[in-house]
Amino acid sequence: MNTRTQVLLWTAQRASAAVLALCVLVHLVTIIYAVKNGLSAAEILGRTRGNTGWAAFYALFVAAVAVHAPIGLRTILSEMLGWRGAALDLLVLALGIALALWGWRAVWGLFV
Repeated sequence: MNTRTQVLLWTAQRASAAVLALCVLVHLVTIIYAVKNGLSAAEILGRTRGNTGWAAFYALFVAAVAVHAPIGLRTILSEMLGWRGAALDLLVLALGIALALWGWRAVWGLFV
């Protein structure tokens, strides 16, 4: 892999980590708020269903996961197993696409 690709992957990993840190913090604060106020799952869905802001937030969360996790897994597999090359790249690309599709499907279910 050339240096430019490595730099792009490193940058994407760090940028997605920053987005994930913010998203996890907002998500946890929201959960704590809901629990402290005794909200049921139905009440939470009632507040989030159709809310474009929450849908956009969770879509961003999913996008960050879909970028961050495959790059991290690629690094782990490369370092621990010595696996390199096109097969590894295709595997993690497929994983990233699957995570994005599954996550956005969940976001759509939350929104609709």
